[in-house]
Amino acid sequence: MNNTIKTNKLLFLCSLCLLFFASCNDDLEDKKTNLWDTSDVWTISTMARGVLNKAYEGMPTTPDFYGSNYLDAATDNAMTTIYDNLCYRLAAGEMTQRNNILGVWGTAYEKFQYIHQFLLNGLGDNVYYVRGNDEQDLAYKKRLEGEAYFLRAYWGYRLLQVYGGKTDDGQALGYPIVTSFLTMEEMEHANLPRDTYEACAIQIMNDCDRATELLPLEYKGSDNIIGLTQLGRASALAAKALKTQVALLAASPAFQPDSIVKINGMGDYTILDETAYKQKWARAAAVADQCIKTTGFGGVYGLKATDLADAPNKTPSEFILRSYFNNNTIEKRYFAPFYLGTARTVPSQNLVDAFPASNGFPISDSRSNYDSQSPYINRDKRLDLNVYHQGSTYGKNGLLVNISDDGEFGRLFSEHNSYTGYYLAKGISKSQNMLDIDATKNAIHYYPLLRKTQVYLAYAEAANEAWGPTGKTPEMSNTAYDIIKSLRKVSGGITSTTYLDEMAADVASFRKLIHNERRIELAFESSRYWDLRRWLDPLDESVRGVQVNLDDQLDTVYSYVEVAPRNYHAIRDYYVPLPYSEILKMPNLINNLGWN
Repeated sequence: MNNTIKTNKLLFLCSLCLLFFASCNDDLEDKKTNLWDTSDVWTISTMARGVLNKAYEGMPTTPDFYGSNYLDAATDNAMTTIYDNLCYRLAAGEMTQRNNILGVWGTAYEKFQYIHQFLLNGLGDNVYYVRGNDEQDLAYKKRLEGEAYFLRAYWGYRLLQVYGGKTDDGQALGYPIVTSFLTMEEMEHANLPRDTYEACAIQIMNDCDRATELLPLEYKGSDNIIGLTQLGRASALAAKALKTQVALLAASPAFQPDSIVKINGMGDYTILDETAYKQKWARAAAVADQCIKTTGFGGVYGLKATDLADAPNKTPSEFILRSYFNNNTIEKRYFAPFYLGTARTVPSQNLVDAFPASNGFPISDSRSNYDSQSPYINRDKRLDLNVYHQGSTYGKNGLLVNISDDGEFGRLFSEHNSYTGYYLAKGISKSQNMLDIDATKNAIHYYPLLRKTQVYLAYAEAANEAWGPTGKTPEMSNTAYDIIKSLRKVSGGITSTTYLDEMAADVASFRKLIHNERRIELAFESSRYWDLRRWLDPLDESVRGVQVNLDDQLDTVYSYVEVAPRNYHAIRDYYVPLPYSEILKMPNLINNLGWN
């Protein structure tokens, strides 16, 4: 990490110059830029604030953040039609220590440097963010300090999410915790070990608590410091929600030392210390419960298509932290070729099969009344939110999706048409003639980085593991059963509880149901890849698709085929290797299981 951070130190100094050029105003123009040095940064508010703003850069801005593709395309949820894409290579098993496709190591430590420089220099008496009003200046500094702690928590979370894992000797390790700016001398002699997974989780959660103390709960009203003009920045509610996600990771079986959970093989593990294991889940449930109890948090929300695309110029209440973009980039990448897109990520039959029938039963259960030759009738309403399938109306264009050989959405029409027989609908504009060359349109999109439903799902998962489907402690507001019942009703349109009640008979059955609810509720939100790994579920399920043909009576016949393998076969595929260059420079780093 020493050379990495040295490089980032130079990047930091260069960035300060760029920040200056971007923020100069009339009263500063007389001074030549080559006369400024780094000490000036901390006397000019726009430059000081710009240092902290650099720590926001690198956060996802679109749902296809992973090599201009959805991370679901590296799982059994979907596949990419673009060869040599990051997600294609990941699914093909091409990750190595030298080719870390998911790597965020250098980015995260660079952001730490910006954050620590700001905490060290950007909050002093020599910099004024609101001149002539000490009270407002203090309020501004309080908010910026809160943002800094949130951002340190966020980048710690990303390091833990990507690099956290077990080692060959059974330890559960995270990343080297750094909580101060590293000087050039410190960088030269850095040989930092990885801290334990638990220590990293506690550090991040403590930063979330500190951010919660300093930040407004949410941005609203006309105040220049904590009003609507600041929407999109870190808030106290975002810090609480992020803490929930960290606690969930820290309770997951993949990240327990061998003294608590022992991995036996792909999809197979044994809990050795039930008490310690349940304590982690109880903590996660308590953290999520405190977030849910926040004033104004609201109940379970049913996501709508217009929350994500063709959206109003007002952030949906469901989204705690989100990115915003107003263009047609997503449509160019994921529209069907008939509508001038390239369909680079397409949903799988596996995902389609995960959506239950409208009576709540999985389609594998005869009581669902599922008919494989009329497969999309009477299904969970989230299916149509996520997927265009045979017979769907494609947006507001009016054309029905036809994936047969003579259809506009079939493989014979275009080489870029879907291999699976499905097209992505979630987060994609429904606007008519969106990409017409003579009248190209844009659409407002939101991409949620933190959703309230994520908090509810985290609570349900943790409460089930700690106390069972219908258990809770006296101070808790809900049971896992309560949450899943509400989610299935509000988001999925399922009112019957017959199947839900059956699954609530034991922890293992309800765990299976919760895992499936996460899969379909958070599809195409970069969740499935990480969830499979933290659960220690099998990773090697091949992607399947559907074909549509006509029989001799000209009736539609559906057949189901394997389309693409998933080359995750070793236990080490649960974890990401540490960067090879960093291990060479810092021998104290221990790599994850199977990557030595």
